[in-house]
Amino acid sequence: MLSFFLKYKFFGMVLLALSIVIIYLFYTALQPKKMLPIYQPSMVSQELVDSTLHYKKKYHTISDFELINQNGKKITQQDYMDKIYVADFFFTTCPTICPIMTKNMAEIQHEVINDKDVMLLSHSVTPTIDSVAQLKKYALEKGVVDYKWNLVTGDKKQIYELARKSYLAVKTDGNGGPYDMIHTENFILVDKEKRIRGFYDGTDSKEIEKLLQDLQILKASYGE
Repeated sequence: MLSFFLKYKFFGMVLLALSIVIIYLFYTALQPKKMLPIYQPSMVSQELVDSTLHYKKKYHTISDFELINQNGKKITQQDYMDKIYVADFFFTTCPTICPIMTKNMAEIQHEVINDKDVMLLSHSVTPTIDSVAQLKKYALEKGVVDYKWNLVTGDKKQIYELARKSYLAVKTDGNGGPYDMIHTENFILVDKEKRIRGFYDGTDSKEIEKLLQDLQILKASYGE
């Protein structure tokens, strides 16, 4: 008799465990997948957006570009094709927020160093000062890994238009002197379709953690 009850006790425990697994699977399946927003100019503070885009509500993407990196190599959208990337704006002689931003971007680089689908892109807002040689010196000082992270300089007008009309990341048009563009501390997360999927304070460690979490959500949306 005892062996009979022990036999069914074991069966009951197996059935309970199986029920828990089934309930968990159902619960997981019913949870909505986390998705990141697709940012449009109309969703961003107007001071960061060119006036021609204030009311654009869809189909916003990063424009094509042609700039020069720390190694004197031409960098275009082709180098970022089918890549997720994090972009920002800085300058090498900035004494305030840029060192913190660069340190945090280096932390992101460390986290994604072996991820072939993720890259980084930092635009100089003082391209007339930040020559290739200056960028290379800065890159060596800050631990930039060339295949993962491009620091770019080039035509000032193009960089400022990218900042205002593509990345929605600066507060002025850059029509004055070499230090005339007031850039933000924003890191911008861009997907494989060249769409903006997030803005993060590049000086805030908690925001960097959020960026890395969102990066995983974005990767999961591609089945990666």
